[in-house]
Amino acid sequence: MNHTELLQHIRNIPDFPKPGIEFKDITPIFSNPTLCKDLTDEFVNSFAHTKIDAVAGIEARGFLFGFMIAQQLGLPFIPIRKAGKLPYHKISREYALEYGMAKIEMHVDAIRPGNQILLHDDLLATGGSAEAAAELIIEAGGQLAGFAFLVNLSFLDGENRLQKFDVPVKSIVHF
Repeated sequence: MNHTELLQHIRNIPDFPKPGIEFKDITPIFSNPTLCKDLTDEFVNSFAHTKIDAVAGIEARGFLFGFMIAQQLGLPFIPIRKAGKLPYHKISREYALEYGMAKIEMHVDAIRPGNQILLHDDLLATGGSAEAAAELIIEAGGQLAGFAFLVNLSFLDGENRLQKFDVPVKSIVHF
């Protein structure tokens, strides 16, 4: 995996979604199918010796590679969505963002008891959304197999917040 090429495809957007935040825009990555394949391969290879029964992705950008990882592994994909987007019976968690509060939801039947779930999101910041999603997985009877992130904003210390789950945390690039 060529990390220099990856970094060239991550666009910095200053003052988005509010002043003082520098947004890491991963959408330019999707213009390069080879880079997408390489990233998916790196995630899959990082968890090659881990038992995984399904891959969960956090809306919205966590769906992109999360689904590709699940497809490459031949496993189900579990969407964890923003509140109000899922039509069936669901469980939910509220969590704090760097700039407010949010709520995520998952269908109650998305996970079978004991399933090992790899949780993917595009970016790890403070760890609030990943922590909330992990708690949903556990509440539904699943177990965490690990966390997979494309970008880790290390200066926000989100990885330390996830250590309580005692599973691997894989990030491809750190800022």
